Amino acid sequence: MKPRISMITLGVRNLQRSIEFYARGLGFPRMDSPPEVAFFTLNGAWLGLYGRDALAKDALIDGVCGGFAGFSLAHNVSSEDEVDQVMSLAVSAGAVVTKSARKTDWGGYAGYFTDPDGYLWEIAHNPLFWVGPSDEPA
Repeated sequence: MKPRISMITLGVRNLQRSIEFYARGLGFPRMDSPPEVAFFTLNGAWLGLYGRDALAKDALIDGVCGGFAGFSLAHNVSSEDEVDQVMSLAVSAGAVVTKSARKTDWGGYAGYFTDPDGYLWEIAHNPLFWVGPSDEPA
């Protein structure tokens, strides 16, 4: 197997609210899709939004859960200023900041927010590790 994540699908409580958050709020480019699901391109992967109950049913699992899911999604950017810009954009789109952007003990700069369904996003600048377009800093 070649390790790769090609799609992340989030089970959401209100599909339209989540589409607004990601498409209009954060500016994620939305792909054509059936009305019961939404897909966004993420530079080499896709983000899918699907009803939380429908996703649980599709996976044959109990959809009742609560608390911290034990993972976060991360968006790495090229500067501390860009971290602040993305955090501000997320807040204006309806995100809740769980940790304001600040210097980290690993030499970077990062903050966290949650989307309308509580999914945790880290926005980070790590000067020692950059994953982005080839014309960006290494």
